[in-house]
Amino acid sequence: MADKHVVRFEPVGIEIEVDEEQTVLRAAAEQGIMLMHGCKEGQCSSCKSFVLDGDDIELDRYSTFALPDYEREEGFTLLCRAHVYEDVTIELLNYDEDMIRSGLPIQHAVAEVEEIEPVTHDLRRLVLRLVEPAEIRFFPGQYIDIAVPGTDASRSFSMANTSSRDGRLEFVIKVYPDGLFSHFLDSRLAIGDRLDVTGPFGVFTLRDSEADLVFLGGGAGMAPILSLLRSMAERGIQRRATYYYGARRRRDLCFSDELRALETTLPGFRYVPALSEPTGDDAWDGEVGLITDVLRRHETDLGDAHAYVCGPPPMVEAAMPVLTALGVPEKRIYYDKFTTTGDPDKTQEGGT
Repeated sequence: MADKHVVRFEPVGIEIEVDEEQTVLRAAAEQGIMLMHGCKEGQCSSCKSFVLDGDDIELDRYSTFALPDYEREEGFTLLCRAHVYEDVTIELLNYDEDMIRSGLPIQHAVAEVEEIEPVTHDLRRLVLRLVEPAEIRFFPGQYIDIAVPGTDASRSFSMANTSSRDGRLEFVIKVYPDGLFSHFLDSRLAIGDRLDVTGPFGVFTLRDSEADLVFLGGGAGMAPILSLLRSMAERGIQRRATYYYGARRRRDLCFSDELRALETTLPGFRYVPALSEPTGDDAWDGEVGLITDVLRRHETDLGDAHAYVCGPPPMVEAAMPVLTALGVPEKRIYYDKFTTTGDPDKTQEGGT
């Protein structure tokens, strides 16, 4: 067994032990500490932090877009890639004090494929039934890792349901021709097959507040936002909320009936879908344009709102400056970037 070292997080004053073979982020998650993160693969910079004390830190492969060389030389690091070989002190740059100590234990489970259903031409609804154990506790908006059969790899996917009390996990997964898991899902995975899963992970969860909510999504980013909305309905939360969902054409929209029904169940809720490339065949009389442009047309002052953004990286990156320009405090913008193994520098197909 590898040696363990103490990692102290400031300014929150939390200490954990980290095995040399683990990343700091993984060790924290296993000890119930929910640190801010996104991709877990050194691509998004959500877990970027600053090393206050200690030099013996090595990083797994990462993108220099997430951590440029000059920042690493200055002392910045990525917790999802960092292995420590001595006691260190790390300053968290992006953290939520309300969430940091509220983590759930990571569990390893075996699950059986129960349903595979197309919801659009390139989105699949996957339902797994947990076999052992029969339940994994998670917060709505979180994700798990699914091991890809026949490989040493796993892929991250957000749950669309609100709990596994009925023994099930539901996902909305975008299919890519060269996606490591999604291609397997669309070509080989069958009802009754078993998969190894691990989780939960992620901090894309609803904060305790009465603030208005703005949800912004696209593609498989539907899954965690649907989980949050379903949770609000179950819990009777009546915060004013608007869900802006962007698609190219009408055939790319999904769960429309359920979302319209939620407008009745949740009195303060509005669903605003938009098509960026509609054609005459779509017979569309709704919003048209990029979803960020639609947001600008509908909103003028979001200074008191919390924003949740989930979808492909370009959409998330375009949404951030728009939301801050409309007044959302940067620390109240929570986001997940969904990437694909179609790009060799990206490793996620639908979660985190």
